[in-house]
Amino acid sequence: MENNLKIAVQKKGRLSDDSLALIRSCGISFTSVKNILMTSASNFPLDLLYMRDDDIPQYVEDGVADIGIVGENEILEKDKDIEIIKRLGFSKCRLSLALPRDMEYNGLEDFNGKSVATSYPHILKQFFDKKGINAEIHEISGSVEIAPNIGLAEGIFDIVSSGSTLKMNGLQEVEVAMKSEALLVANKNLSAEKRALLDKLLFRIDAVQTSKAHKYILLNAPNKSIDTIVNLLPGMKSPTILPLHGSSEFSSIHSVVKEDEFWEVIDKLRAAGAEGILVLPIEKMIL
Repeated sequence: MENNLKIAVQKKGRLSDDSLALIRSCGISFTSVKNILMTSASNFPLDLLYMRDDDIPQYVEDGVADIGIVGENEILEKDKDIEIIKRLGFSKCRLSLALPRDMEYNGLEDFNGKSVATSYPHILKQFFDKKGINAEIHEISGSVEIAPNIGLAEGIFDIVSSGSTLKMNGLQEVEVAMKSEALLVANKNLSAEKRALLDKLLFRIDAVQTSKAHKYILLNAPNKSIDTIVNLLPGMKSPTILPLHGSSEFSSIHSVVKEDEFWEVIDKLRAAGAEGILVLPIEKMIL
């Protein structure tokens, strides 16, 4: 619909899966059908446009899509005049240089005079220029990993996640040029109505992302140790303390904590007498 907020997402792949999962976790319902390039949410004024990831920056700049979820690597490569709204923290990868596994590597200077195949010539040229490397860059649109095997180039510059694809093609990762993750981007000329819808979507995204980093904790503690345990808990605010039915010696302590901080103090909590500790996921968290 004309007044709906239009969001561009990758039509297939890991970034697509992660993007759609985020939107659904925001309580937005929609149907994904194979080969359908647009769908509308049933309970939020949002249209989803399924596109090639390298086309998303252009469509957002042109206003075909109001916002988009796209890899940081594509933003830097396409260099479009769009607004970065939020780092989303998923679909993380890196852009790296790789050489044949049997080739000795002594440092970045080894790329001087070499030919490098890549789908990201703009990023690679900037990286080489910054490092003072004079290499020949071959731009190709896909299957970058086979370039050294067919004699097209001596090395490659490409996205790396686990590194398994490089190994399968007899390559070694030798230099990381940049790290990338999914970004939420927007057209710089959004109307006031579209900006208001974006703010509503961001509110939901923030609630989802904050919840993933925190856990709800319940534990039983001896009353004599409550002060010690409360001081140990890395909670956002003072925890809730409730008396246990039928016990004058124990109370139940409830708190919300960052998961990584909780694991740093778990042994101290147990040593202070905490028991029956439950760590529960939080679906949404609004600060």
